[in-house]
Amino acid sequence: MPFRETVARELLKNGEMNPQPIRAIVLAAGEGSRMRSSTPKPLHRLCGRPMVLHVLDCLSELGVDEVVVVVGFQSVEVVKAVEAEAPAGLPLSFVEQHERRGTGDAVAVGLTGFDRGREPDEGELIVLPGDAPLVRPETLRRLVELHRSQRAGATLLSAVMEDPTGYGRIVRSRNGRVSRIVEHRDATDDEREIREVGTSIYCFDPALLAPSLRRILPDNAQGEYYLTDVIGVLGDAGYSVGSMVVDDAREVAGVNDQLQLAIAQETLRDRINGAWMRRGVSMLNPRAVYLDTTVELGDEVIIYPNVVLEGKTVIGSGVTMGPDCHLVDTTVGCGATLRSVDARRAQIGANADVGPFAVLAPGSSVADGEVTGPYFSTATPF
Repeated sequence: MPFRETVARELLKNGEMNPQPIRAIVLAAGEGSRMRSSTPKPLHRLCGRPMVLHVLDCLSELGVDEVVVVVGFQSVEVVKAVEAEAPAGLPLSFVEQHERRGTGDAVAVGLTGFDRGREPDEGELIVLPGDAPLVRPETLRRLVELHRSQRAGATLLSAVMEDPTGYGRIVRSRNGRVSRIVEHRDATDDEREIREVGTSIYCFDPALLAPSLRRILPDNAQGEYYLTDVIGVLGDAGYSVGSMVVDDAREVAGVNDQLQLAIAQETLRDRINGAWMRRGVSMLNPRAVYLDTTVELGDEVIIYPNVVLEGKTVIGSGVTMGPDCHLVDTTVGCGATLRSVDARRAQIGANADVGPFAVLAPGSSVADGEVTGPYFSTATPF
């Protein structure tokens, strides 16, 4: 996407490029009942893109070789939306978890979706949820590198949280190694005091994952197959389990309700605005500027407060915009000035002066150099 930093497709190992494949399973089968919405949870939008698409964008920039998305609730709608907006060139397939029996079962289903239906047995396998839209490619790159360097059976991404309620706790042995993950519902009072939590993001040795999944049991408060139990299975079998604590817990926070969605969106908007300002865009009050990930800005753009740019809006170089502009899927030519403009699927020419208080209807245009004056409108009057 325009604001993201690109990372290399190949990861370094021992100072050289490593051709080992990296695959990923994205878990997007949940209903998301706490969202209180008829929209499937993975399709709730942040900054113009469905939540699960942000996860796929991250994997695409990481350079994974193959991705399987596990769908379930309203699977047809989810698949259709993902296919319509998936990153170009990302090898992508879908499998359906018909009966939602936990994350362990979802991953077992996901393993059947790889090319030729064969479980991968080489390289690395990343597993992550579809409701982690803020995870960065660089974080996953570091996770894979650590996993490779330690030759681990699994390496998990953890976070330290002020309030770990609802998250699985990382239980470590006396030597500091990860011994298991206990879900909040199944944790003892002492275990609930632990502030280091699992993020549901893992890097596995794929040859060990399927046999480990076959050894977990649904003997827990939920009666489900927990993917977290695989960590204990691997440890008991003598395999190394590594861990990496993420620098900022906000990056891996899950989105389970509308409040968490709003918090994630605020964090993502800060990233977007920061990236554009580092490219030379001037924002008089970044907190009052809202840009979708799909928006494109030229050089030396000046943006005043209370500006909202959505969809495939393209702003040319040298444009001065605002305050109080709202543009959707609109193109603005170089050197134009906009004040208090509301436009949908419109065209504004180079060096035009539009507004204040202008309304541009879908399909309308303002010519190069045109000065509209105040209260200009191309909308059909009532």
